[in-house]
Amino acid sequence: MAETVLPAETRAYAASLLPRVREIVREASGLARPFFREGGQTRARVWSKAGGSPVTEADVAVDTFLKARLEDIEPRAAWLSEETTDDPVRIDSEWVWIVDPIDGTRAFVSGHLDWSIAVALLVKGVPVVGIVYGPALGALYEATAGGGASLNGAPIRASAATGLDGIRITGPKPLQDRLVRGAARLGSRPELTRVERIPSLALRVARIAEGAIDLGLISGDSRDWDLAGADLILREAGGVVCNLDGEPARYNRPEPRHGELIAAPRALCEPALAALRAAG
Repeated sequence: MAETVLPAETRAYAASLLPRVREIVREASGLARPFFREGGQTRARVWSKAGGSPVTEADVAVDTFLKARLEDIEPRAAWLSEETTDDPVRIDSEWVWIVDPIDGTRAFVSGHLDWSIAVALLVKGVPVVGIVYGPALGALYEATAGGGASLNGAPIRASAATGLDGIRITGPKPLQDRLVRGAARLGSRPELTRVERIPSLALRVARIAEGAIDLGLISGDSRDWDLAGADLILREAGGVVCNLDGEPARYNRPEPRHGELIAAPRALCEPALAALRAAG
Protein backbone atom coordinates (compact mmCIF):
# COMPACT_ATOMS: atom_id res chain seq x y z
CA MET A 1 0.00 0.00 0.00
CA ALA A 2 2.30 2.74 -1.26
CA GLU A 3 1.69 6.24 0.06
CA THR A 4 2.73 9.59 -1.37
CA VAL A 5 5.77 11.12 0.34
CA LEU A 6 5.29 14.86 0.74
CA PRO A 7 8.15 17.39 0.75
CA ALA A 8 9.26 18.57 4.19
CA GLU A 9 8.25 22.14 3.41
CA THR A 10 4.70 21.04 2.58
CA ARG A 11 4.44 19.15 5.86
CA ALA A 12 5.78 22.15 7.77
CA TYR A 13 3.32 24.48 6.09
CA ALA A 14 0.42 22.16 6.90
CA ALA A 15 1.49 22.06 10.55
CA SER A 16 1.59 25.86 10.63
CA LEU A 17 -2.03 26.03 9.46
CA LEU A 18 -3.42 23.60 12.04
CA PRO A 19 -3.96 26.06 14.95
CA ARG A 20 -5.96 28.41 12.73
CA VAL A 21 -8.02 25.60 11.22
CA ARG A 22 -8.74 24.27 14.72
CA GLU A 23 -9.93 27.71 15.85
CA ILE A 24 -12.18 28.07 12.81
CA VAL A 25 -13.74 24.64 13.32
CA ARG A 26 -14.44 25.43 16.97
CA GLU A 27 -16.05 28.72 15.96
CA ALA A 28 -18.14 26.92 13.36
CA SER A 29 -19.46 24.54 16.00
CA GLY A 30 -20.95 27.55 17.76
CA LEU A 31 -23.28 28.01 14.79
CA ALA A 32 -24.58 24.45 15.11
CA ARG A 33 -24.86 24.12 18.88
CA PRO A 34 -27.94 26.34 19.36
CA PHE A 35 -29.90 24.04 17.03
CA PHE A 36 -28.85 20.79 18.74
CA ARG A 37 -31.00 19.28 21.49
CA GLU A 38 -29.45 16.25 23.19
CA GLY A 39 -32.01 13.44 23.18
CA GLY A 40 -34.57 15.51 21.29
CA GLN A 41 -35.42 16.83 17.86
CA THR A 42 -33.36 19.68 16.50
CA ARG A 43 -34.56 23.26 16.65
CA ALA A 44 -33.30 23.76 13.09
CA ARG A 45 -35.39 23.74 9.94
CA VAL A 46 -34.93 20.40 8.16
CA TRP A 47 -35.56 19.49 4.53
CA SER A 48 -34.59 16.66 2.19
CA LYS A 49 -31.98 16.74 -0.56
CA ALA A 50 -32.18 14.77 -3.77
CA GLY A 51 -31.94 11.15 -2.72
CA GLY A 52 -33.80 11.77 0.52
CA SER A 53 -30.97 12.55 2.93
CA PRO A 54 -31.74 15.36 5.40
CA VAL A 55 -30.11 18.78 5.53
CA THR A 56 -30.68 21.49 8.11
CA GLU A 57 -30.15 25.22 8.36
CA ALA A 58 -27.26 24.38 10.71
CA ASP A 59 -25.50 22.43 7.91
CA VAL A 60 -25.82 25.43 5.62
CA ALA A 61 -24.70 27.96 8.23
CA VAL A 62 -21.61 25.94 9.17
CA ASP A 63 -20.76 25.30 5.51
CA THR A 64 -21.02 28.99 4.59
CA PHE A 65 -18.88 30.03 7.56
CA LEU A 66 -16.19 27.41 6.91
CA LYS A 67 -15.96 28.25 3.22
CA ALA A 68 -15.37 31.94 3.92
CA ARG A 69 -12.90 31.44 6.77
CA LEU A 70 -10.89 28.55 5.32
CA GLU A 71 -10.52 30.27 1.97
CA ASP A 72 -9.10 33.25 3.87
CA ILE A 73 -6.23 31.20 5.30
CA GLU A 74 -5.45 29.24 2.10
CA PRO A 75 -6.92 31.14 -0.86
CA ARG A 76 -5.18 28.90 -3.41
CA ALA A 77 -7.37 25.98 -2.39
CA ALA A 78 -10.47 24.92 -4.30
CA TRP A 79 -13.54 23.72 -2.40
CA LEU A 80 -15.47 20.44 -2.12
CA SER A 81 -18.27 20.14 0.40
CA GLU A 82 -21.38 18.07 0.94
CA GLU A 83 -23.54 21.19 1.00
CA THR A 84 -22.00 23.20 -1.86
CA THR A 85 -22.49 22.68 -5.59
CA ASP A 86 -19.42 20.89 -6.91
CA ASP A 87 -17.11 23.14 -8.94
CA PRO A 88 -15.01 21.07 -11.38
CA VAL A 89 -12.16 23.58 -11.06
CA ARG A 90 -11.14 21.59 -7.98
CA ILE A 91 -10.04 18.62 -10.09
CA ASP A 92 -7.08 20.54 -11.51
CA SER A 93 -6.34 22.43 -8.30
CA GLU A 94 -3.20 21.49 -6.37
CA TRP A 95 -4.83 22.54 -3.08
CA VAL A 96 -8.39 21.61 -2.06
CA TRP A 97 -10.46 22.02 1.09
CA ILE A 98 -12.81 19.07 1.64
CA VAL A 99 -15.51 19.66 4.23
CA ASP A 100 -18.55 18.02 5.77
CA PRO A 101 -20.18 20.78 7.85
CA ILE A 102 -22.22 18.25 9.82
CA ASP A 103 -21.31 14.60 9.31
CA GLY A 104 -24.12 12.54 10.75
CA THR A 105 -26.97 14.97 10.07
CA ARG A 106 -29.58 12.37 11.05
CA ALA A 107 -27.87 12.06 14.45
CA PHE A 108 -27.82 15.84 14.80
CA VAL A 109 -31.51 16.06 13.93
CA SER A 110 -32.53 13.35 16.42
CA GLY A 111 -30.39 14.54 19.34
CA HIS A 112 -27.75 11.77 19.12
CA LEU A 113 -24.31 12.91 20.32
CA ASP A 114 -22.31 11.27 17.52
CA TRP A 115 -22.22 14.00 14.86
CA SER A 116 -19.13 15.89 13.78
CA ILE A 117 -17.59 18.66 11.73
CA ALA A 118 -14.98 17.21 9.37
CA VAL A 119 -12.33 19.26 7.55
CA ALA A 120 -9.36 18.27 5.40
CA LEU A 121 -6.85 20.21 3.34
CA LEU A 122 -5.41 18.27 0.40
CA VAL A 123 -2.27 18.82 -1.64
CA LYS A 124 -2.21 16.94 -4.96
CA GLY A 125 -4.96 14.67 -3.68
CA VAL A 126 -3.23 13.86 -0.38
CA PRO A 127 -4.69 15.06 2.96
CA VAL A 128 -2.16 17.20 4.87
CA VAL A 129 -4.45 18.68 7.54
CA GLY A 130 -7.34 16.77 9.08
CA ILE A 131 -9.79 17.67 11.84
CA VAL A 132 -12.82 15.75 13.07
CA TYR A 133 -14.63 17.59 15.85
CA GLY A 134 -17.53 16.11 17.80
CA PRO A 135 -18.88 19.18 19.63
CA ALA A 136 -21.52 17.29 21.61
CA LEU A 137 -18.86 14.80 22.74
CA GLY A 138 -16.14 17.35 23.44
CA ALA A 139 -13.85 15.31 21.17
CA LEU A 140 -11.39 17.06 18.87
CA TYR A 141 -9.33 14.72 16.69
CA GLU A 142 -6.64 16.27 14.52
CA ALA A 143 -3.54 15.48 12.49
CA THR A 144 -1.10 16.93 10.03
CA ALA A 145 0.95 14.96 7.52
CA GLY A 146 3.98 13.60 9.33
CA GLY A 147 2.95 15.29 12.58
CA GLY A 148 1.08 12.50 14.33
CA ALA A 149 -2.53 12.39 15.48
CA SER A 150 -4.16 13.58 18.69
CA LEU A 151 -7.42 13.63 20.62
CA ASN A 152 -7.94 16.80 22.66
CA GLY A 153 -4.20 17.42 22.46
CA ALA A 154 -3.07 13.96 23.61
CA PRO A 155 -1.30 11.66 21.11
CA ILE A 156 -3.31 8.66 19.90
CA ARG A 157 -2.44 5.36 18.22
CA ALA A 158 -4.52 2.74 16.50
CA SER A 159 -4.74 -0.62 18.24
CA ALA A 160 -2.03 -3.28 18.05
CA ALA A 161 -4.43 -5.90 16.64
CA THR A 162 -2.83 -8.18 14.05
CA GLY A 163 -5.53 -10.84 13.63
CA LEU A 164 -9.30 -11.06 13.56
CA ASP A 165 -9.88 -13.03 16.74
CA GLY A 166 -11.09 -10.85 19.60
CA ILE A 167 -11.28 -7.61 17.62
CA ARG A 168 -13.84 -4.85 18.10
CA ILE A 169 -15.57 -4.33 14.78
CA THR A 170 -18.08 -1.85 13.42
CA GLY A 171 -19.87 -1.58 10.09
CA PRO A 172 -22.93 -2.83 8.23
CA LYS A 173 -24.04 -6.32 9.29
CA PRO A 174 -23.85 -7.75 5.73
CA LEU A 175 -20.17 -6.78 5.53
CA GLN A 176 -19.47 -8.19 8.99
CA ASP A 177 -21.18 -11.43 8.01
CA ARG A 178 -19.07 -11.55 4.84
CA LEU A 179 -15.92 -11.18 6.91
CA VAL A 180 -16.94 -14.05 9.19
CA ARG A 181 -17.90 -16.23 6.22
CA GLY A 182 -14.57 -15.57 4.53
CA ALA A 183 -12.63 -16.27 7.71
CA ALA A 184 -14.44 -19.61 8.01
CA ARG A 185 -13.42 -20.51 4.46
CA LEU A 186 -9.84 -19.81 5.50
CA GLY A 187 -10.23 -22.15 8.46
CA SER A 188 -10.79 -19.58 11.20
CA ARG A 189 -13.78 -18.76 13.40
CA PRO A 190 -12.85 -15.47 15.05
CA GLU A 191 -14.70 -14.16 18.09
CA LEU A 192 -15.77 -10.60 17.32
CA THR A 193 -17.04 -7.82 19.56
CA ARG A 194 -19.56 -5.94 17.46
CA VAL A 195 -19.58 -2.21 18.25
CA GLU A 196 -22.79 -0.28 17.68
CA ARG A 197 -22.65 1.76 14.49
CA ILE A 198 -21.60 5.39 15.00
CA PRO A 199 -23.75 7.68 12.80
CA SER A 200 -20.85 9.92 11.74
CA LEU A 201 -18.44 8.01 9.49
CA ALA A 202 -15.70 10.54 10.25
CA LEU A 203 -16.09 9.84 13.97
CA ARG A 204 -16.13 6.10 13.32
CA VAL A 205 -12.74 6.27 11.61
CA ALA A 206 -11.41 8.61 14.29
CA ARG A 207 -12.42 6.09 16.97
CA ILE A 208 -10.30 3.50 15.15
CA ALA A 209 -7.42 5.99 15.19
CA GLU A 210 -7.64 6.30 18.97
CA GLY A 211 -7.70 2.52 19.40
CA ALA A 212 -11.28 2.31 20.69
CA ILE A 213 -12.31 0.15 17.71
CA ASP A 214 -10.07 -2.22 15.77
CA LEU A 215 -11.76 -2.61 12.39
CA GLY A 216 -14.29 -0.55 10.47
CA LEU A 217 -16.07 -1.94 7.42
CA ILE A 218 -17.40 0.80 5.17
CA SER A 219 -20.11 0.16 2.60
CA GLY A 220 -19.95 1.64 -0.88
CA ASP A 221 -21.21 5.19 -1.43
CA SER A 222 -19.17 7.09 1.16
CA ARG A 223 -17.85 10.42 -0.11
CA ASP A 224 -14.62 12.37 0.14
CA TRP A 225 -16.07 14.72 2.75
CA ASP A 226 -16.94 11.79 5.03
CA LEU A 227 -13.42 10.41 4.95
CA ALA A 228 -10.57 12.71 3.97
CA GLY A 229 -9.91 14.34 7.36
CA ALA A 230 -10.45 11.15 9.35
CA ASP A 231 -8.26 9.20 6.91
CA LEU A 232 -5.29 11.43 7.70
CA ILE A 233 -5.93 11.11 11.44
CA LEU A 234 -6.00 7.32 11.16
CA ARG A 235 -2.91 7.24 8.94
CA GLU A 236 -0.95 9.35 11.41
CA ALA A 237 -2.12 7.03 14.20
CA GLY A 238 -0.74 3.96 12.44
CA GLY A 239 -3.72 2.85 10.39
CA VAL A 240 -5.11 3.10 6.89
CA VAL A 241 -8.33 3.45 4.92
CA CYS A 242 -8.13 1.23 1.86
CA ASN A 243 -10.29 -0.49 -0.72
CA LEU A 244 -10.70 -4.24 -0.97
CA ASP A 245 -7.66 -4.45 -3.25
CA GLY A 246 -5.55 -2.95 -0.46
CA GLU A 247 -5.13 0.40 -2.22
CA PRO A 248 -5.33 3.55 -0.07
CA ALA A 249 -8.45 5.66 -0.58
CA ARG A 250 -7.95 8.38 -3.19
CA TYR A 251 -9.45 11.85 -3.03
CA ASN A 252 -10.42 14.76 -5.27
CA ARG A 253 -11.28 12.60 -8.25
CA PRO A 254 -14.03 13.77 -10.64
CA GLU A 255 -16.52 11.51 -8.80
CA PRO A 256 -15.89 11.88 -5.04
CA ARG A 257 -17.62 8.58 -4.26
CA HIS A 258 -15.95 5.45 -2.88
CA GLY A 259 -16.64 1.75 -3.11
CA GLU A 260 -16.35 -0.65 -0.19
CA LEU A 261 -13.49 0.19 2.16
CA ILE A 262 -11.93 -0.91 5.40
CA ALA A 263 -10.36 1.23 8.12
CA ALA A 264 -7.91 -0.51 10.43
CA PRO A 265 -4.44 -0.58 11.97
CA ARG A 266 -1.96 -1.45 9.23
CA ALA A 267 -1.16 -4.88 10.68
CA LEU A 268 -4.84 -5.85 10.67
CA CYS A 269 -5.51 -4.87 7.06
CA GLU A 270 -4.22 -8.00 5.35
CA PRO A 271 -6.09 -10.51 7.56
CA ALA A 272 -9.29 -8.50 7.13
CA LEU A 273 -8.87 -8.16 3.37
CA ALA A 274 -8.02 -11.85 3.00
CA ALA A 275 -11.24 -12.83 4.78
CA LEU A 276 -13.38 -10.47 2.71
CA ARG A 277 -11.82 -11.75 -0.53
CA ALA A 278 -12.31 -15.37 0.51
CA ALA A 279 -16.02 -14.73 1.04
CA GLY A 280 -16.38 -13.99 -2.66
